[in-house]
Parts: sequence; structure tokens; C-alpha cells
Amino acid sequence: YSTERSSMSSLQALEFRRNRLTQEVADNLDFLIGSISSKGFKYPAYNLTAKIEGKTRTRHIPKDMLPLARRLTLRYRKLKSLLRQLDEVNWQLLCKRASLNLYGPI
Repeated sequence: YSTERSSMSSLQALEFRRNRLTQEVADNLDFLIGSISSKGFKYPAYNLTAKIEGKTRTRHIPKDMLPLARRLTLRYRKLKSLLRQLDEVNWQLLCKRASLNLYGPI
């Protein structure tokens, strides 16, 4: 009985962690993909460069929008990290549910 209770509490802990991660993902959906550079110019100018569908795409960033663009590109990196963590928690949930014979939605 205590093993079953322990398994259920670890399942609840994983579900809690999953809920926290999904909320963090939702909180970071304002993002930009790419890196910011100022290469190739003789005056202060910035570009956002990203690979989109196999092609490199470069977009000009207005100087006054540079701080926001930097925050949004950092947010994308954070979002990727959160998704990797969420993937791991989902895997652990899948394994835990299988061991408890719980085959419903995550």
C-alpha cells in the first residue's frame, strides 16, 4: 500500500511540475527566432538572422527596438529549454503511468 501511495505522490509531483512548465511556456510565447548582429555596416545598424525553412532570412531591426529584440531572442532560448524540460517530464509521466497501468491522457 505504501509503495502505491508513494508512486501516486511521485505521479502528482510530476503532474505539478508539468503544469508549472506548461505555464512557463505560455508565459514566454512572445519571442523572436534568430541571432542579432551588426556585421557588415559602417554605421550602427542591427539585423535579426534566422534559418527559416532551410533559407537564411535577415531582417532589419530599428535601433530603438534593439533592446526589445534582444529580450525576445533570449526568450526563445528560454522557451527551447523549457520545451526540453517538458519533454523529459512528459516521458517520466508516460513511464510512471505505464507502471501504474494508468492509460488516460497526460
